[in-house]
Amino acid sequence: MQGLIQVAGIIDQAEADMIIEEGADWLGFALRLPAKNEDLSEADAAAIVRAIQPANRGVIITYLTDAEEIKQFCADIGVTAIQLHGDVTPDELHKLRAIAPELYTLKSLVVKSDNSDELAEIVEGAAPHVDMFITDTFNPATGAKGATGLTHDWDVSAELVRISPLPLMLAGGLNPDNVAEAIEKVRPAAVDAHTGLEGADRRKDRVKVRTFVEEARKAFARIAADGRG
Repeated sequence: MQGLIQVAGIIDQAEADMIIEEGADWLGFALRLPAKNEDLSEADAAAIVRAIQPANRGVIITYLTDAEEIKQFCADIGVTAIQLHGDVTPDELHKLRAIAPELYTLKSLVVKSDNSDELAEIVEGAAPHVDMFITDTFNPATGAKGATGLTHDWDVSAELVRISPLPLMLAGGLNPDNVAEAIEKVRPAAVDAHTGLEGADRRKDRVKVRTFVEEARKAFARIAADGRG
C-alpha cells in the first residue's frame, strides 16, 4: 500500500481515462454529499467504475453514516473501497466491518487548528474497524471538511502517522508544487489531490496531474530509500 496516489473528484469518463493515463492508482468519486453538489450522477460513476476496475480502483467519497446504507451504496456503484467523511460512530464502523468485510474503508481525520487530541481519540476508536485513515483540512470560513484547497499543519499529520497502527493517506491542499515536501515531512502511505489539480474550468489539468504523480512517486522513492517510509 505504500506510495499510493489517489485523484479525487472525477467528473466524467474522459477525465478518468486521462488520470489513469498519467499514472494515478485510485480514482475518487464524491457522491451523496451534504450540499448535494456532486460532480457527476451515480449512474455515470457506476459506469466509470466498471470501465476502470480492476486495473485501477474506484473509491466512493461520501458523508453517509449508516452501515447498511453504505454497504448497499457501494454495491450499487460497484466499488470495494469507501472513504467516510461523515461523523460515523464506532458502533456503525464496527457494524460495517461485520456486514461488509470485503470493503476497504478509509476514515477521515479533519485537521483543525486545535483538535490534535480529538483526532488521536478517533484513531484509537476507529482503528479496529477500518483499513486506512485520510487527513484533510477544515475551512473555518465555510465549515467545509475537505475539498477546501487548503493545507493544514503537516506536523499534526506527521504525528498521526506516528501514532496510527494503520496506513494514512495525506490530503488537504496538495498540488504539484507541494506534494513532494508534504510526503517528505509527513511520510504518509498515500496522497490524495482534488482541487489542486484543476484548471480554471474545474476539470483536472493533464499537466498538473502528470507533474503531481511524478513528484509524488519521486518523493515516495526517497523516503523508502532512507528507510523511514
